[in-house]
Amino acid sequence: MRRRILLIVGPTAVGKTAYSIEKALEYGSPIISCDSRQIYKEMPIGTAAPSIRDRQMVRHYFVRDRSITQTCTAGDYELEAIDLVEKLFDRGHETLVMTGGSMLWADAFCYGLDEFPDIPSEIRTHLMKCLESEGLPVLADELRRCDPQSYNTIDINNPQRVIRALEVTVFTGRPFSSFKTAPKRQRSFEIEKIGLRRDRDELYRRIDERVDLMFKRGLIEEARRLYDYRSLPALQTVGYRELFEYFSGQCSLDAAIGHIKRATHNYAKRQMTWWKRDSSIQWIDL
Repeated sequence: MRRRILLIVGPTAVGKTAYSIEKALEYGSPIISCDSRQIYKEMPIGTAAPSIRDRQMVRHYFVRDRSITQTCTAGDYELEAIDLVEKLFDRGHETLVMTGGSMLWADAFCYGLDEFPDIPSEIRTHLMKCLESEGLPVLADELRRCDPQSYNTIDINNPQRVIRALEVTVFTGRPFSSFKTAPKRQRSFEIEKIGLRRDRDELYRRIDERVDLMFKRGLIEEARRLYDYRSLPALQTVGYRELFEYFSGQCSLDAAIGHIKRATHNYAKRQMTWWKRDSSIQWIDL
């Protein structure tokens, strides 16, 4: 029996949810999400999680199935997702549909993660103090100086990602990006990748419309409920960070909305930069 994963990738707001539901219905498959934020149940609006109707049409895994207080790393996801798909194949599925926009999670599933050294806690503590006293742009600029490849591929608006890259670089004396050279792990199934893309102006219009829709659906109220948890890794996320700044009086609501749209444009650009390196992706223009 052929065992195949159909992995659907693409930038945020390109249309992955609708396309993956169509493919899941075609193959009689559930949908396995590889989105590092839609996994959290308290933040469905700001992460554009599949709707109740979507999840009634097709069973979704790794969508709204744990709390923001439960950290889920790319390494955790790799182990859990591999275990899940093996069980689903054993039940008779031949093709399983996977989709999501989290580049590191998708790569962890496909290839496995490199083994990173244990970093002394003092280094992270120092970097966290620098973040508080000097701000994220200063740390991001330091990453650009010492590891431009990581700077151009990770989400530099995410403090956790920037600090992780810096702490490995500082401790080892090697760029964080240089660790991404380990042999790919062998999987017991085929992985076929489909990439969805749109004209840039059209994609940015869709992003802006989706942000406006999030506010109509109650993003401000959702973010207010999560304000006390703003230091958690799950909430170092576009949409929430900007509203937390608005709540604390650092900017106006209009400015926060504009910042969310621009940050999401930039994130979509980084996603495409990441996936364009993968020659195995079959691209479809929507």
